[in-house]
Parts: sequence; C-alpha cells; structure tokens
Amino acid sequence: GDSNSSMFAVQSVINMMQKFGIDVPKSRISVKNVAAVMVTADLPFFARPGGRIDVLVSSIGDAKSLSGGTLLATPLTLPNNKVCALAQGAISVGGFVTGTLSGENSFQKNHPTVGRVSDGGLVQYVPPIAYTDGNSFTIVLNDPDFTTASRMATEINKLFEGIAQAIDATSINIKVPESAKNDLVAFISQLENLSVVPDSIAEVVIDEKTGTIVVGKDVRISPVAISHGNLSIQIKTTEEVSQPNPLSNGETVVTKKEEVEVREENTKMKVITGGATIEEVVKALNFIGVSPRDMMMILQAMKKAGALHARLVSI
Repeated sequence: GDSNSSMFAVQSVINMMQKFGIDVPKSRISVKNVAAVMVTADLPFFARPGGRIDVLVSSIGDAKSLSGGTLLATPLTLPNNKVCALAQGAISVGGFVTGTLSGENSFQKNHPTVGRVSDGGLVQYVPPIAYTDGNSFTIVLNDPDFTTASRMATEINKLFEGIAQAIDATSINIKVPESAKNDLVAFISQLENLSVVPDSIAEVVIDEKTGTIVVGKDVRISPVAISHGNLSIQIKTTEEVSQPNPLSNGETVVTKKEEVEVREENTKMKVITGGATIEEVVKALNFIGVSPRDMMMILQAMKKAGALHARLVSI
C-alpha cells in the first residue's frame, strides 16, 4: 500500500469512512495496506447496460505492489462526466516484489503496480449510437489496409452484386439491398460469415511490463551480426553487531556491511543470414543466451540498424 506521505490515499480513506458514518481524525489513519489507483477501461461499441468489461488498475501513489489487492467500487466516467460503468473486484498482476522490511534488499519481477480486474466493470450507461440509417452503413477495419479493404469489397459484391465499395484503407461502404431492409441483423450476419484473407503485416509486439514478445510469421531480417553483453550489479546489505567486552563501559554497536558484486557474462557473436524466418531468428538469439528483456533491446537495435523488416509495437 501507499505510505502516510501519500495524502490522497489518506483523504480517500477519510471520505470512505465518512460515507459509512465514521468520523476518524486524519492523524489516526495509517494507509499501509491502502493504495490510490487510476482505473481505466475500454467501452466496446455494442456494449449494453448489464454487460461486463475488463478494467486496468494502475498505482498513482508510492505503493510497491498491488498483488493480492481488491479494487473497491469505483465509478468510471465518460469525458462528459457521465458514469458509464462501476468497477470492483480482485486485482491480478503479472509480477511481484519481495524483500526485507527495511526495503534495503528487494527483488522485483515485471511491474507489480499495474494489474487487471477481469470482467470487473459493470456497464451502466452507453451513449446512443446508430450504426445504420436503414439504407447504408460503413464497415471499419481494425487494422487499416488497402488490400484487405479491396478484397472485402470484392467478396461482398460476389454475394450481393454492386453493394460494396472500398472508400479508403479503413472503410467499406455498404448499400443495404431492398430485400434485406426488414432484417438487417441477418443481412450483416451473412456479411460476417464471408471468408476474406487479410493482407498480412509484419509486426513484432512487445509488452515491457511482462516481458512478452510476439513475432509474426512474415517478419524477415537482412544479414546482421549480433552480440549482446549482460552487466549485472548486485548489492547486498548485512547488519553486524559489535559487542563490548564484559565489565567494560563500551556500548553495543550495529554496523551495516555492504557487498557489491559486478559480473559481466561472456557472450558470443552470432551472424544471421538475410531472409531468415522467425524460427531461425529465435534459434540464433537463443544461441547467444538472451532473455526476453534482452531480446527486446536486440530487436529495437536491429530495427534501428535497418536489419529488421517489421513494425515494432509496444503495448
């Protein structure tokens, strides 16, 4: 949780207690197991009141971890300050932090101050949105691409002649046939069941919070040589007690002893030929013994060097 120096956490506890009819002085409140967080969520286009959505919880105070925490009832508001959902539930994080009570020695994996509450948001209100005027509507691609838009319009026109037109890389305009105006849901369902092969885009997706890397099958690289060295520094603090001799006037003294260990791993240079597949790239990186986090830095360096022919996406 946050420390007492996080005043907004203290004030939040005071406000909550007052709602319960309990008046507690600020000086009597300790918030070691309470953390102030920011709660966000994506509201799907066809969300309806009563539906469930995932919410993202991020610490905004000085809490070191949200692991094992529970999000209390939190209203989620639209830009116009209208409440659209109510979020609460157990928080799941993709990491942890552990160490001594003094905080001098600790170990952290990933980012334990950010978590998710699966289906933790209960939708209460959605803005009224009309997806069609009864005569036409627009299909919007999640991943804009001219080739994919053109292929989709072609497949639709094979089923219903002349009703689809690709406007740009994102939008396909659909004219509703007279025979389908009385049952738009069935008509749109027919369009959804059409098979369209999307134009594949070479992408490498990186999640630095959890150390996850996802590489598409179409990623290719130019000839490149890779060498990656790891320099690790470990600091250990131990307390030593010095006892005076019996019957002396000395005092017991506690001293701290710090040990600093610097280690650099030996690495190998690996040459990767041009046009290599993702399988060959992974084998090459595993050959020089890189971790997922090291692999992120290598991929970014390869992109900057012009050897990685793919788009890097960080989430």
